[in-house]
Amino acid sequence: MKMGKKAKKGNSGFDDNGYKKNVTSQVTDGTGKFKKSFKHHQNSDSQAPVIRKQVEPETAKYFSEIANLFESQGVDVEERSVICGNALEEARGKEFELATDYIISNTLQTLLDGCNLDNLCSFLRGCANIFPAIAMDRSGSHVAETAFKSLARHVQDTEAYTIIEDTLKMICKVIVVNPLDLICNCYGSHVLRSLLCLCKGVPLGSPEFHGAKGSKVLAERLNLKVSHLDGNDSQHLQQGFPSLLKFLVSGMMNCTKEDMKTLQVDQYSSLVLQTALKLLAGNDQELLHIIPVLLGCNKENLAEGKFDMIVAGETVESMKEPAFSHLMEVILEVAPESLYNDMLTKLLKNSLFELSSHPCGNFVVQALISHARTKDQMDLIWEELGLKFADLFGMGRSGVIASLIAACQRLQTHEYKCCEALATAVGSKNETSKFIVPRILFLESYFSYEDKSSWSWPGGAKMHVMGSLILQAIFKFQSEWIQPYILSITSMDAEHVLEAAQDARGARVIEAFLASDASTKQKRRLVVKLRGHFGELAINLSGSFTVERCFNAGNLSLREAIASELLAVRTELSKTKQGPHLLRTLDIDRYATKPDQWRSKQASKQSAYNEFFVAFGSSESKSTKRNKLLYNASMDTSEHEELNIKKDIDGSLISTSVVDDTSSEKKGRKKRKRDVASEDAVGSNKAIEKAVKNFLSSSAPDKKRHNASKQRLNI
Repeated sequence: MKMGKKAKKGNSGFDDNGYKKNVTSQVTDGTGKFKKSFKHHQNSDSQAPVIRKQVEPETAKYFSEIANLFESQGVDVEERSVICGNALEEARGKEFELATDYIISNTLQTLLDGCNLDNLCSFLRGCANIFPAIAMDRSGSHVAETAFKSLARHVQDTEAYTIIEDTLKMICKVIVVNPLDLICNCYGSHVLRSLLCLCKGVPLGSPEFHGAKGSKVLAERLNLKVSHLDGNDSQHLQQGFPSLLKFLVSGMMNCTKEDMKTLQVDQYSSLVLQTALKLLAGNDQELLHIIPVLLGCNKENLAEGKFDMIVAGETVESMKEPAFSHLMEVILEVAPESLYNDMLTKLLKNSLFELSSHPCGNFVVQALISHARTKDQMDLIWEELGLKFADLFGMGRSGVIASLIAACQRLQTHEYKCCEALATAVGSKNETSKFIVPRILFLESYFSYEDKSSWSWPGGAKMHVMGSLILQAIFKFQSEWIQPYILSITSMDAEHVLEAAQDARGARVIEAFLASDASTKQKRRLVVKLRGHFGELAINLSGSFTVERCFNAGNLSLREAIASELLAVRTELSKTKQGPHLLRTLDIDRYATKPDQWRSKQASKQSAYNEFFVAFGSSESKSTKRNKLLYNASMDTSEHEELNIKKDIDGSLISTSVVDDTSSEKKGRKKRKRDVASEDAVGSNKAIEKAVKNFLSSSAPDKKRHNASKQRLNI
């Protein structure tokens, strides 16, 4: 059946589904209420409200028949495009009424998804003048999104580029006339973000530009992952329209300068501006113009420090608002170095502790710290926050401290001071260092305890996410700087070490210590406290990695003890997700059938590594990276399987995490959850890699292990 022109007759006031049409009404925000953003234009030329006419009964019947036809699966692929094109022709002149109809809009989405490019562009050009009104409607916004997704499928076609660009240009020209209503609308803002992504050539719905997960942001801040905006992830970019992106963003900025205070604190406009900034990352010329406007000043005044101090104070105060604090995080992430320095020295200086104390403002400070470029900048930040660790912990702002430690580590400055300040914050000079690690593992419990001198290990309580991440960062420092922490973790009672190993957060700390620059003797002092429990730990998803680390840190007798315990639970362990990997890595089958051969192989490995240390330096105070490299080289299996398993563990850890998760934080900033992506950051050094490659080729017991080692080292 081919659908051509619409039927001439139909029912009156209802479609075939019994849906009564809306009477003539003004455009609403999709909830029956007038858009609140109209109030922002009391002193500006706001566009007249678009009047929505009633859908004619025969038109409603026609589109109902189209919907029934598609639902019956009675249309083949060739007919589908023709029917979609004919139906869209019938929509000409009625695009707004149809797109904003609760039922017909669904049919319209099906048509836009199945039509050819000419019909698609014809529909968009036909509704360009009222596109903002469609986008701000609950139903119409879905129609607009579908149209953009259909366009995105054609952008790689060079012959289609011009017609798509001309179509988008018509829409952009309408939007920049009065963008404020669209930017501040819950539906329109989402459509606008999709349009920005389409102009950039970014896949629509890309999480990096529609709001990155907190886990990714936190991982970048703690040096666990490279920024997802570095180079704008160009390998995933499609064909874009850079001139349109520039036109649209600059047009929005120029038309909303007078309303910037409103945009700063509006949750929907904040999302639009965040997306625009992320898409412009690396385009310093545009950012140097846009960012000062967002801050309520111009670039020259900001650089010279001549801006109105009252305005500056208001801007800093606005950073305590959830929407603007989110926006400021992105501003600090993408800002060119000169502009970042101006913001630090002229706008934020002497306000860092005040902002750090605030439930929302502290995220701005975290972003500022994480994107510091130079040691001089870190000097300024340390001057204001370096002696405030205890105060920040007391207020539940551990995320600020974690970011500060990671930044000092990255820039190689104030490293010893960080370790010292952290130890001081969780103890006193009169106490031994044995309490440091337990108190950081249970940060919230310790700092909420009234009589801190009588605080003790809270058995059964969950360990603190940020406390775990802080300790993981600490154990990456040189061993001479972290001796109090090493003494503390090795002095823990055996039952406390076991409890830590059974907690995903505590297990990461133990793994970080075993991969640290601490001496082999110190590591084994901790490992022996888990003796008798390696079997139960291995069955636990997160504990299996701890067992593997313990095995690598142990001597031959300790390794055999671990293998013996795993052999006792081999059947149960083999049924778990991580079990087969661990059994292969520790070669438990060989231990079960040929224990002497297993011992010989382990001794051969240990001897080879000892020879390597003799040849290239055996000092255990050398780089931690060297130890990590050797541990990785000793494993026979591919790294990919381990990473896939570990991703699941980190996911379970992430799901319960909040960057600053004290009760005061939760009250002050709901929905500002920060997921945690806690993973090992294994450094690589080309000289070491080459040495290991050459050494393994001459000393490895068998060729298969040598090839596996090469694969793990990416040699």
